[in-house]
Amino acid sequence: MVLMLPLQLFGQHIQGHQLESNTQSGLGSGEVFSPFKKNQRDSTKVEISVPQEIHQWKVNGKTGEVMPIDADTMQHMFQNWHLTEGVNGEYNFLGNMGTPRQTRIFFNRPTDTSFDFLQPYDYFFTRPERFIFTDTKSPYTNLSYHSSGNKIDGDDRFKAYFTTNAGKHFGAGFLFDYLYARGRYDNQAGSQMNFSFFSFYRSDRYNYHLLASRYHMKQTENGGITDDRYITRPEETDGSNSNFGTSDIPVRLEESWNRNEVYTLFFTHNYNIGFNRERPVDTATEDTDGTASRNDSIINEFVTVSRITHTLDITQNSREFINYKQPASYYADTFLPKDSTDKTRYFTMENRLSLSLREGFSRWAFADITAFASYKYNRYTLPDTIAGNFNEVRKKYNEHILSVGGRISSSQFEHFKYDVEGETAISGDEIGSFSIDGTLEFNMKLWNRDVIIKANAFMKNNRPSFYYRHYHSEHYWWDNDDLDKEFKTRIGGELHIPSWKTRVSAGVENIKNYTYIANNAVATTAGRYLNRFAVAQESGNIQVVTANLKQDFTLGIFNLNTDITYQYSSNESVLPLPDLNLYANLFIKFRIAKVLDTELGADVRYFTKYYAPDYSPALGQFVQQNQADKVEIGDYPIASVYANFLLKQTRFYVKYYHVNEGIGNRNYFLVPHYPTNQGLLWFGLSWNFYN
Repeated sequence: MVLMLPLQLFGQHIQGHQLESNTQSGLGSGEVFSPFKKNQRDSTKVEISVPQEIHQWKVNGKTGEVMPIDADTMQHMFQNWHLTEGVNGEYNFLGNMGTPRQTRIFFNRPTDTSFDFLQPYDYFFTRPERFIFTDTKSPYTNLSYHSSGNKIDGDDRFKAYFTTNAGKHFGAGFLFDYLYARGRYDNQAGSQMNFSFFSFYRSDRYNYHLLASRYHMKQTENGGITDDRYITRPEETDGSNSNFGTSDIPVRLEESWNRNEVYTLFFTHNYNIGFNRERPVDTATEDTDGTASRNDSIINEFVTVSRITHTLDITQNSREFINYKQPASYYADTFLPKDSTDKTRYFTMENRLSLSLREGFSRWAFADITAFASYKYNRYTLPDTIAGNFNEVRKKYNEHILSVGGRISSSQFEHFKYDVEGETAISGDEIGSFSIDGTLEFNMKLWNRDVIIKANAFMKNNRPSFYYRHYHSEHYWWDNDDLDKEFKTRIGGELHIPSWKTRVSAGVENIKNYTYIANNAVATTAGRYLNRFAVAQESGNIQVVTANLKQDFTLGIFNLNTDITYQYSSNESVLPLPDLNLYANLFIKFRIAKVLDTELGADVRYFTKYYAPDYSPALGQFVQQNQADKVEIGDYPIASVYANFLLKQTRFYVKYYHVNEGIGNRNYFLVPHYPTNQGLLWFGLSWNFYN
């Protein structure tokens, strides 16, 4: 029964092996066994070979396009795939596995804010366009498990993924993902669970992809520790006691939880119109004397001329903040009774229809040309009150958005690819919003080496999301129908030299009317601040400049991976970013007994000091710090040592995280007042089955 459980190897990324079949011809197919013949196997011992080949892809949520990806063995860096701060440590998070997070790399932040309450959980929550479908020649199961600590303060994550095909066109599977993090600090436990079912049908004429998911995510909120000195200077507090542990450090909140219940349904299908034609193919064969020869063969292939695609995308999110025990002098305002239901619901349904003319069906078809239209319905429910009456009611808001757009792309040229897409809302609540995205790619030879040059740009003019315009809760309340549209422009480029293992990128973005959650904390005579937040817009322009270098080095068994990002923000009080973000991984790679691939190494993640965004438990969002009482985080390396192994179809590792804990300035905060975990031992396992 265990083998029938679904598993995704990593939270938002299903991985697997792409192995060649080990089928062997010989006995069991008519050959007679003779004890006098050498190197002959006993025919009574039948060897059954199971094909071990899988193919994986993603689906474009707008056009229904299939985007193949490489199935990856992923031994390298497997020891980091469980980390909430990301494989390269680029995320700020609350310290415990699975807690809300936000990337420090601005260009990696999502530009779509439709799912405000789910974005901090993108470590666990997966949108359909990021889900990976799998085609397999034999039933495929993958089980993975990551664990640290003990039954009191440990973290565990178990994932199971199963997929199988019924013929070469149809496949189905399901995924089970469970995370339980007890937390080293008080009131920080989290529990998350996902069950997903998927299926697909792929043929020349008709294709469909279906994904249905249910998420349950519950996070205990502690509001951070009451005094950072418990971490940075424990000798100045009662934390200097030798028996004083992380669970003894006082925190700001008790009996407080955020809970998200999410249901998603994604279905896209298309019908291809085209014709069959014969095409000659050269095939290589080997003659009996061992010499190679070429033969011409004819294959019959289907050529797509046009494609009609329909996509249905439904999401329902119910988010609730539960606060049974409120500390005194914490919130500045109370808008609803203490026993109120601090809950909001969000339902969206989008229908999208597209018509494509496909490139390559004739010499004049130089590009894919697609036109599409979509209708989107959004319904929001918020608590409200009746004028002159403190009684609570539920208020609904409805939005209707009709958009049209188009896309032109080409990948048939050997050295040149491009993709340009634009969309605008022509009626409804988002009228006047538009976006244009474009990418170019050139492949060339330089110094007899392959060089890939990419350019990308976008222009977006979008209304801030609903929850920036309206939000009602027990302690925070705003209605901002007068918010201006955010206008963003970005241009960037990348240089990639595979043989040098070098990737360099740079870009600049300009933002007008940047929208954010401002901290309007209220000072008290006791020197404390009461929580108050409101949505604000920066009417001026904000520029963000970034440059990134990824460089890998290899010398024999010695390897070094580096990832360095430089950033500049022209308005640090509104949009703070660290100047430098660094990841380095030094390891040796070798094989033991010709079967056990081994990596032994150490890595470090580091960023310079900056006034990082704070986190609001009641909003479940990252917000601006109180400008009158802000603190810097950063300038503290977090180092780990590990041993990473691959044995046939099994990956496993042992890792000691934060091995340098207690050394240096001890400023190991990734979010203000939320220290990351102290040194701890991790181990993990991933096991593939083909049966």
